This record gives sequence, C-alpha cells and structure tokens, in this order.
Amino acid sequence: MPVITHQLASEDVSILRGLTAAAAEAEGLTVEQRLRTMALLAHAAPARLRRAMVEFRMLEPAGAMIVSGLPVEESALGPTPGHWRHAAMEWSDEDLLLLLLGSLLGDPFAWSTQQDGRFVHNILPIKDHADEQLGSGTSQVLWWHTEDAFHEARPDYLLLFCLRNPNDVATTYADVSSLDLEPELFALLSEPEFLIRPDNSHKPEHNSAPLDSNAEAVSSAFDSIGRRQADPRRIPVLFGDPRSPYARLDPYFMEDPLSVSHAEAFASLCARINESLEHIVLRPGDCLVLDNYRAVHGRDAYEARFDGTDRWLKRVNVTRDLRSSRALRGGADSATIFG
Repeated sequence: MPVITHQLASEDVSILRGLTAAAAEAEGLTVEQRLRTMALLAHAAPARLRRAMVEFRMLEPAGAMIVSGLPVEESALGPTPGHWRHAAMEWSDEDLLLLLLGSLLGDPFAWSTQQDGRFVHNILPIKDHADEQLGSGTSQVLWWHTEDAFHEARPDYLLLFCLRNPNDVATTYADVSSLDLEPELFALLSEPEFLIRPDNSHKPEHNSAPLDSNAEAVSSAFDSIGRRQADPRRIPVLFGDPRSPYARLDPYFMEDPLSVSHAEAFASLCARINESLEHIVLRPGDCLVLDNYRAVHGRDAYEARFDGTDRWLKRVNVTRDLRSSRALRGGADSATIFG
C-alpha cells in the first residue's frame, strides 16, 4: 500500500506557526500541563490537516502518511547534537509542533526507560553507537520492526519529523496489513508462539541514572525491562482481521519459535515483508506518520559526518488509549510509562 502524502498549504503553515508561538509563550508549565496545552491547541489546527489525520486514524487507508511542508528554520536549529542527551531540554518550536501533530491522533506519551523519559526523542548518529542496533547507530542497517513490539503498551502511532537529512538516508517501510496472506499462514502467526525481547534503547546503559524524585520508579521500570528480557511471554505476531491483519514483530530481538511450522510461517512473513519494503527519503519539513499496528519501519545504514550537519529527526510516540496503561503510570495525569 503506497504512502499517503498530505502537502500543507501556505495558509496552513501560517496557522501552525501561530499555534507553536502560542504554545511557546506559555512558560513555567509542567510536562503534564504542556501536553494538555498542546491537546487544546490541536483543535485549532488547519481543517485540512485535521481531516487528513482523522481519516488516517479512523479509515486506516495505509500504514503511513507523510505530512510535508512543516516549518523548519535551518538557521535556527543549530548543529545536530552529538548525543540526544546534548539536545536542549527546553521545548523547541519543532518539539511543540510535533506534539501538536501527535495530539491530532491521540495522546503523546513517554517511556521512563527510553531517552531519560523525554517525550520528544532526538534521533541522530552517536559515535559510540555506530555498530549498535539503535536509531542512533549508523554502520548497521536498522532492521525493520514494530516500534516497542515487546510491550503491550507500545504506541499506536509513531511520528518521525525530519529536521535534517543531508545524506538522503532512507527510512525503510512496509505495510504488513496490505500483504495477501493465506488463511493458514495467518492462523499460525496468530497463535501465541513467539518471543520478543526489549530492544536496546530501553536498557540502562543507554539511559542516564535518574536524579529526581522518580529515581525509585525508574529503577523499578528498568527491573521490569530486565524481567521481560530474561523471561518474555509468548505472543502472536499477527492479530485482528485476517484480511488486513495487525502486526507485532521485531525480528532482530526475536528467536525461532519452538515448532517448525511456526518458524516456517514466520520466515515466510519476513520474506514477504522484505519483498514489499519501500525506501523513503525524508526531507526537512516532512513528518512520517506510521500506524504502528499496520506498518514496520527501519533505516538504511549510512556514514555519519559528526560535524554538526548529520541527519536529525524528532520522534514522538502516540497512543489511542492512554487509560489502558494506567497501572504503569504514576497518576491519571501522567503520560509516562514505568515498566
């Protein structure tokens, strides 16, 4: 299924600039208050954009959509940080704009175990991660995957906002729901016979030691990640309507199922995904909106420069049902998942 493109008109960009400016003027807000502000401002987003997002969410026409023409001021960005920890902690215009877009689909949320609990992630090359299976790696192909496939609270949508991409690095993408799968293949893949372990981004060594009042909760969350690593439960990798199935898979962090028939079925699915894989080169001002139940995504390998001009994306996780993760959050007003 081809990726949908929504091109913003000049008047749409003007409206978004105004909303971002209004959000930036609201100082001294807690994270929770900031998220509520963005949810309110999203109601004033351009009508064409709101319609495109609503149709993407409710009609499921494709696994991905690109919103093009978002405002990015190259001169104001500054150098691409050498590490996500070095990115500014205060909300940038791009952060606020991405949260606004995410609020049109649901509730943006954070993992306490990923990028130190930030709501907006910075995806950029990190020298020490070059050979790692991480978004910050470069020399390895980032295998296609469902985002946070190991977790029941994984996002419904993933938004990738391109600020820089001078080397034309491609994001890989496939719409699993559009594959023509035989009923017997779906039947095998919808049985709870598959193990998915947490990906590397949720490990303590790729996060900082928490120093605030949440330190105990964050430590407990990493313990939970450790248990999921040591003893993952078996799950199906396909579910929903057999004619247009949802997917939950991350082959790099999976192992072969116990039965030959399930292993062969999974190998067949992976082969079909590889055959249908598309390569999408995002330009500054493009936001790739991925339906994380339909689509898998990854990234081509590339050579980073580490000179302040490297590829730089912003990422936000969005859920359609924040309430379902209530037992893993510190309160009803919190959108951070612990565990």
